[in-house]
Amino acid sequence: MPVPAPAPVHAPAPAAPAVRTGSPINDPGLQPALITAGAAALLAGGAALGQVGLALVLVLLQGLTAAGWFRLNGMWPARQGIALAALSGVVADVAVLLADEDGGTAAVVGTLGGFFLLVLVLQTFRPADPKERFYALTVLGSATVVTVLCTALLLSDWVPAAVGAVALATLLAAAPLPGPKWLGPLLGLLAAVGLGLAVGAPPALGAAAGLGALIGRRVAGYDFPSRFVHMTAGVALPLAVASPLVWIATTLLG
Repeated sequence: MPVPAPAPVHAPAPAAPAVRTGSPINDPGLQPALITAGAAALLAGGAALGQVGLALVLVLLQGLTAAGWFRLNGMWPARQGIALAALSGVVADVAVLLADEDGGTAAVVGTLGGFFLLVLVLQTFRPADPKERFYALTVLGSATVVTVLCTALLLSDWVPAAVGAVALATLLAAAPLPGPKWLGPLLGLLAAVGLGLAVGAPPALGAAAGLGALIGRRVAGYDFPSRFVHMTAGVALPLAVASPLVWIATTLLG
């Protein structure tokens, strides 16, 4: 009696990839805002001790900025890139400390140009797919820019007031207030402006610091960010983005 052939076994169909739905903007939340406020307090304390004290705290901010920027852009692990971006910030800090009174801006620009050229050379000769190389060049180059621009605080006046305004804007933007979503950011910006006026700072200081804080927080919440992004970029970017705006407000517009 013939034995029936076994029925063919079909491999299960691969599951369809999960599709993300909803808004790609995911606000970092209150906890990163509280840490941002703590970092702002450290910066204010460092500024009270002088340029060297401020630079020592800036190094911590620049390291956090570099790590958060890489993860925000989907590159991880990237230890060498993070180290290079953080090093660019440290070199810019040292260059400003060693420069004379009128050479601080040139020191930042020169450091930024030198490291950007180094990034370009390293990525050009990197053995990788051209598309991957270009993406890495873009992320590393932008990480270098964002990290070095934190050094603008060393060139600014009214640093304690500026970082206090950043802390206020960030905390109110993150607070679970009743009403529409735009209420917190609006109150944060108004509070930042009010703080600047209360301490007699240039009129543009509070607005620049508050606006930078809100922009940095918004950037850190883009493209379905992870918790790691929130605890790095979400903490650092409000201060990092505000730094060059504070310099503009106090030096060029003050």
